Amino acid sequence: MRSKDRELKDRIKAYIEQTAERGGNCPSYRDIASALDTSASSVCRYLSAMENDGEVALGEFGYETRAMRRGEKPTVRVPILGSVPCGPLTEEYESIDGYLKLPVSLVGQGKFFVLTASGDSMTGAGIDDGDLVLVRQQENANDGEIAVALVDNEVTLKRVYRDEANRRIVLHPENDGMDDIIVDECKIQGVAVKVIKDL
Repeated sequence: MRSKDRELKDRIKAYIEQTAERGGNCPSYRDIASALDTSASSVCRYLSAMENDGEVALGEFGYETRAMRRGEKPTVRVPILGSVPCGPLTEEYESIDGYLKLPVSLVGQGKFFVLTASGDSMTGAGIDDGDLVLVRQQENANDGEIAVALVDNEVTLKRVYRDEANRRIVLHPENDGMDDIIVDECKIQGVAVKVIKDL
C-alpha cells in the first residue's frame, strides 16, 4: 500500500471520530471530501475499501471506526519529524522518528506533525529545549503566530510578522537576549498549536 493511501485512510477515520466526538452523526462523503481537500468519489472508494478491511463498519448513524465501536476515546497517530531549532537558522531536517498517539479532542482538525524544540529562543512563549511542539501543517501564518519557517533550505521556529512597509518578514524570537531574523521571504511549513512537555 502506498503511504499516501494509508495517510488518507487515517485522516478519514480521524475526521469521522472528530465529528462523532462533537456529537454529530457520520459526515457525508461530501463533508469528508471538503474537510480533507479531496473528491467525494475518492472518499466513497476509500470507505468501501476500509469497510472490506474491517477498519470501519456501518452503524445506526453511518460509518463507525473500530475505536468508536469499542467505545474508546478516538486518537490519531501524529508523526514526529525530528527537531526544529529555536535559535539561529539551521539546515532543514525531516525524517520520521516515530509516531505519537494523541486524542482527537486535543489535536482537532487538520494535518499535524510533531517537532522537538531545540534551543532557547522561544522560552518566553513557554517552548523550552526538548519540548514537543504540535504543528498544524499549512502554508501560511497570521501575524504573531508561532510558525515553522523555511528560509533557503534552513528552518527555524519563530513568531512571524510582516513588515509591509519594507516588504520583509520578521521572524521574532521570544527571548530578550536574541535578535529578530529579518528576511525577504520564507516558506511557512506549519503553525505551532500546542506544546507537550514534562513537568
